[in-house]
Amino acid sequence: MTNTIMLIHGAWLNAKSWENFKTHYEARGFNVIAPNWPYDDRDPEVLRSAPDPRLAAVGVGGIVDSFEIEIRKLKEPPILIGHSAGAVFVQILLDRGLGASGVAINPAPTTGVRLGRHAIVSALPVLGSWGSWRRVMHMSRKFFADRFANTLPRDLVDYYYDRFVVPTAGKVYWDGILTSVGKIHWDNPNRAPLLLIGGGIDLIADATMTKAIYLKQKRAGSDTALKIFEERSHFTCIDPGWEEVADYALDWAVRHAQPASSQQSEKLVPDAA
Repeated sequence: MTNTIMLIHGAWLNAKSWENFKTHYEARGFNVIAPNWPYDDRDPEVLRSAPDPRLAAVGVGGIVDSFEIEIRKLKEPPILIGHSAGAVFVQILLDRGLGASGVAINPAPTTGVRLGRHAIVSALPVLGSWGSWRRVMHMSRKFFADRFANTLPRDLVDYYYDRFVVPTAGKVYWDGILTSVGKIHWDNPNRAPLLLIGGGIDLIADATMTKAIYLKQKRAGSDTALKIFEERSHFTCIDPGWEEVADYALDWAVRHAQPASSQQSEKLVPDAA
């Protein structure tokens, strides 16, 4: 069984958003890696005040490629756990033959899957902003409170916004909704086992979208499962009660993780210097 977990964040957050999951999983004896997207590797406060302008040009392809590079440095195929856009990246990485198993939590709009009504409304501030495909975008506190973390008590909104929210590349939205750059081969027979987790009151990535992705992923033939937490929002990995989501995700991924073939092992071990 693999002892390595890679956590993959989505838009508007960086790797700091995994601090609870990372500590929780390390306490269970796992080696946990949480890389940032390219140009996202600073404190959220610093990123909000001075985002790296190079982030604007980073799309889905560049982000996924950066994670593949990190995976191929490892000595064993990791369990891949991603949230939102990161959940889409997990599926793309599994489609590339990487990972021992995967968990896609609140997957963002995915190429080939019809948008849910909440996803449409939530994407409008980016897609409706001229030139967003080449700009670094910022999330307002109101949007965070009303749609991203809609179950948070209002007196905690500023604390969580200041601690975790970062700018994101508008290009990621355009790639995820209007291009085929993130296309997944749903019937890939070599795809590792995959669990899809949705939130019943998610206003960013509707649970109906998660269910639709599940039905497509079932074509792969490998273990595929769906879990909807009916009372949880898009902020589910940080909202109070995140431990239930974390444990459910990891327990499933461990039970279903496939052993590394010799071919996978050779691909993932870095070349000797």
